[in-house]
Amino acid sequence: MFPLIVSGNLFRFTVCSRSCLLPSKFLIPVRKCTNINQAPSGFNVTVVPSNANKYIGRWLLGCSGMVIGAVLLGGVTRLTESGLSMVTWKLFGEQPPLSRSDWEVEFQRYKEYPEFKLKNSSITMDEFQRIWWMEYGHRTWGRLIGAAFYIPATVFWFKGWFTRAMKIRVGAMGALLAFQGLLGWYMVKSGLENRFDGPSDVPRVSQYRLATHLGAAFVLYSLLFWNTLATLLPPEPVKFTLQLVRFRGMAMGCKTLVFLTAISGAFVAGLDAGLVYNSFPKMGDDWIPEDIMTLKPLISNFTENSTTVQFNHRILGMTTLSAVLGVWVLSRRLPLPRRVHHAVNLMAVAVILQVCLGITTLLQHVPTSLAACHQSGSLFLLSAALWLSHELKRMPK
Repeated sequence: MFPLIVSGNLFRFTVCSRSCLLPSKFLIPVRKCTNINQAPSGFNVTVVPSNANKYIGRWLLGCSGMVIGAVLLGGVTRLTESGLSMVTWKLFGEQPPLSRSDWEVEFQRYKEYPEFKLKNSSITMDEFQRIWWMEYGHRTWGRLIGAAFYIPATVFWFKGWFTRAMKIRVGAMGALLAFQGLLGWYMVKSGLENRFDGPSDVPRVSQYRLATHLGAAFVLYSLLFWNTLATLLPPEPVKFTLQLVRFRGMAMGCKTLVFLTAISGAFVAGLDAGLVYNSFPKMGDDWIPEDIMTLKPLISNFTENSTTVQFNHRILGMTTLSAVLGVWVLSRRLPLPRRVHHAVNLMAVAVILQVCLGITTLLQHVPTSLAACHQSGSLFLLSAALWLSHELKRMPK
């Protein structure tokens, strides 16, 4: 028995897990099939609705939006210093305290850890409840993303709606989503450890784990959004020229810069480096601060020195701004499809807004609302860069 997957007038023939095209003379288009038994003998026919891709694309788009919500919630949780309020983790979720005695038990657990002992020893029950619910909301939203991804994915898989290539992608996205949940708890655990012994130590999560957690979220979002575009908005053919090859390379470079700048922002957040120099364009009275390379070994300054981390984020931000605007200027001179022009324009607007948000957040001493918008803006900018890269995908390499 050979499975034959039929989608409108599109057919896929699979033998021993290898996909190939079946000559049309052996196929019966769905529109002409009045009975499934009309299929050639020896074939097992799975009928895929012609609008299956639309449902798959909308599902992926919804999951992409939920990941944006998770990044925003995670940013607010960190900015309100709520992330260490829940000191336990269960795979399928924690039951919230339902009574006064339940809250007392939860509060007593919190008092055993460094954040309470070194920083929040005067916190009241009402204040504790506020930060607890913030962390609980972030964790619950993450589990809702899991339900929104895994349940439809299972249904589509067993209905036979996924191609072999899409099955591989869905499997990779599902694995990364599960890993992201475990990584979140691994990050939180770093803030619960008894490693804050210095007089100026502040209980907080490891900036390395925070950057990894945020980076994994950005990779997951990129996979979801890229496959959304592939399903709902296939790229238009682009005529091959040497100039367009160079343009594509620059567009890919912008995408890489956007991602690296976002990861450097995670180190800024992890070290509270946005609070060390709240002036622009200079850092205090200097273009290059004197304390930029004070740690030993020198390489540790790039991830552990708050001054260096902020300086690097500024440099990466300005570099990304220059690169994106350079691509925008070049796009004015090239015969590009309409959607490519739209993507370039959107990316240019996004990078200007993101830089303005970053500078304003810095000058205002990192208020929660502006900082959360700045973090979300990085995803908006990444989305524009992904869209541009996707539109150039059909150009010969």
